[in-house]
Amino acid sequence: MEKIHLHSAGIDIGSRNIYIGIEGEQVVSFGTFTQDFRDAVSYLLSHGVKTVAMEATGSYWVILYDMLQAAGLDVWLVDGRQTRQVPGRKTDVKDCQWINQLHSFGLLNRCFVAEGLVKSLRNYQRLREDHIRSAAMHVNHMQKALIEMNIRLPEVLSQIHGKSGLAIIEAILAGERNPQVLLSYCHVSLIKNKSEDILKALEGHYSETGLFSLRQAYEAYQFYQGQIKACDKKIEEVLNQNQDLSNEKPERKSKPVRHNKPDIEGLEGHLRLLFEGKDATQLSGITSYTWFQLYTEVGNDLSKWKSEKHFTSWLGLSPGQNHSGKTRKNKSKGKPKAGQIFRTIAQSLLQSKRIALGEFGRRIRARKGARIAIKAVARKLAEQYWNLMVKGQDFVERGVEDYKNRLMEQKRKYFQKLAIELDEQTAVMKFIQNQ
Repeated sequence: MEKIHLHSAGIDIGSRNIYIGIEGEQVVSFGTFTQDFRDAVSYLLSHGVKTVAMEATGSYWVILYDMLQAAGLDVWLVDGRQTRQVPGRKTDVKDCQWINQLHSFGLLNRCFVAEGLVKSLRNYQRLREDHIRSAAMHVNHMQKALIEMNIRLPEVLSQIHGKSGLAIIEAILAGERNPQVLLSYCHVSLIKNKSEDILKALEGHYSETGLFSLRQAYEAYQFYQGQIKACDKKIEEVLNQNQDLSNEKPERKSKPVRHNKPDIEGLEGHLRLLFEGKDATQLSGITSYTWFQLYTEVGNDLSKWKSEKHFTSWLGLSPGQNHSGKTRKNKSKGKPKAGQIFRTIAQSLLQSKRIALGEFGRRIRARKGARIAIKAVARKLAEQYWNLMVKGQDFVERGVEDYKNRLMEQKRKYFQKLAIELDEQTAVMKFIQNQ
């Protein structure tokens, strides 16, 4: 093979040391303090290195990556699965030499690395999602504390962390025990439709330990709600610093965000400016919030992926070739987070009765199961997203009826083809019989 990347180096990164391998030179080790990274950069420059490859190991690579880029080096962050060593030969010293060898022959693919505005917003968004998961854990703690006191609110309310549920919990923690009074804190529609069930559910057996657990869970939940609002405020500040929405006017009414809606004014307008007027919310299932999540994971330049097939493959939504004989190995680990976002959207589309993608997914689910159906719908949606952002193709949801009509048209053509073939075979048989 011919070498593609000359003057290259490979770096193996650990928590305490990094190892640098340059062809024709002894492997050199540096520490992981900031001054050690500076010395490592100077060492690479002094040996005429122009391009560097290193594995994406945890978060250890982030600072070194930035420092190498600032020094003018072409840095390749690669997936560790591409640099697997021969069994029995894996050491830190041999790893960096192996990475350099693979990189010099052009056998490694560069990972997508967020930069600039995308990098800042991604950090805030991922931190926000961590707080949402922590808040959800404390919702479960509140439910457990209520059930231990036989207060059956989870059975009569769709969510105890809604406005009515939290109002009742706050009243209980304030000392209120009368079910009639607690019922008055509910929304009018709940009082009208579920008053008897709620009164029965509020007849609990209160205990000191149960109330203490409930208070702890409630205060922790409110704490994380405050943290989520702080993240929203920071995201809004970053967006406003980079864009001016004074001339941006919404073209149509925004889709409702049903869960974990960010408190960010003009979020959809900011996204349209970032994507030069393209609107991903016209795609099925994508709201301003899921669009923002996708932006923080893949950025606004999807032309980095050559085609929609490259994009869906990177997302982990394409069938992989991991077969050995009759064994089909599962290689689902380590997929980008953006792929999971598309899967989550696809899961909700399967429940829709008026969207063509939902009907498509239900047909696959009936034959192959829910997991494959979700992946298939997510792949189609990701292809539409890439086409919209790269080629600017307009998309209009035609609905289930149009999808069924096109399906019937395909079946009609197929049966016509079979009928023609059957007629030809019948004519041949008659000819043979007459001979």
